[in-house]
Amino acid sequence: MKEVNDVLMENQKKRPLIVLTGPTSVGKTKLSIALAKAVNGEIISADSMQVYHHMDIGTAKITKEEMDGVNHYLVDQYEPDEEFNVVEFQKEAKKAIEEIYAKGKIPLIVGGTGFYIQAVLNDIDFTENEQDTTYRRELEELANKEGAGVLHQMLREVDEESAEAIHENNVKKVIRALEFFKMTGEPISKHNVEQRAKKSPYQFMYFVLDQKRDVLYANIDKRVDIMMENGLLEEVKRLKEMGYDRSLVSMQGIGYKEILAYLEGECSLEEAVYIIKRDTRHFAKRQMTWFRRERDVTMVPKQDFENDEDKILEYMLKLLREKGILS
Repeated sequence: MKEVNDVLMENQKKRPLIVLTGPTSVGKTKLSIALAKAVNGEIISADSMQVYHHMDIGTAKITKEEMDGVNHYLVDQYEPDEEFNVVEFQKEAKKAIEEIYAKGKIPLIVGGTGFYIQAVLNDIDFTENEQDTTYRRELEELANKEGAGVLHQMLREVDEESAEAIHENNVKKVIRALEFFKMTGEPISKHNVEQRAKKSPYQFMYFVLDQKRDVLYANIDKRVDIMMENGLLEEVKRLKEMGYDRSLVSMQGIGYKEILAYLEGECSLEEAVYIIKRDTRHFAKRQMTWFRRERDVTMVPKQDFENDEDKILEYMLKLLREKGILS
């Protein structure tokens, strides 16, 4: 009993945080606004693409009208050629969280990028090695001369688990893992496991919206058709004219790289649209695999509530009250 009381006391000292996530096209946007209004909250977007200016249609970016007066952070904040990654997200999100608390409100993290959410929720320590970039440059040069496979083999020799998890073409991540090993003498995979095991500094509820797969996939196909009708092709053309190309992380997003491939004569428009739909479905499946692996999540299957958003909201508020996040 004493242990239970200790946990309750510890949770009472922690500040509240609500997470609302789920796969792409599951219907997070509308529900997040209703939830934010119900709890007197503001929203931090955990979407790796909606953060960029000029990329509205292909990211299904929330509009000012959809925000309905709810303040949003990390939407339209970076140019497409600016670097935005999990370290940057964590820094900006923590800053936004403090601003929201200062207003006496509750922060809501909303979006589908699971690693971004985990980075804030568990306060993951991303040890950077910015002081000495010599080794990084050596590795980049080696990759340019001898190919990505050489670096990946180097990683396999010191960190088999990371080599399995990181694709050899993701040179940046491979280099990061090699750098970490050289700097600390331990595999980054071990470091990541330790970080994931950390207790959250927040008293949180982690909601994962789910939907039957056939319904979700139909929603994805419909959304892509709507994006095309709304001018995705013209949006990508404009970005290309502005000088943004496939060398940028932002332009590697689903919907952008495929339309660029069409514009550069590598496939027909019909093929590009087919690939966008197929790859988005695969992406949604990977997202759900990630969320199901996470600790302390509350799955919210929409079909259990007859897809009624009012019922889903009522259920969430009930759980938030039971947890003591809401009075």
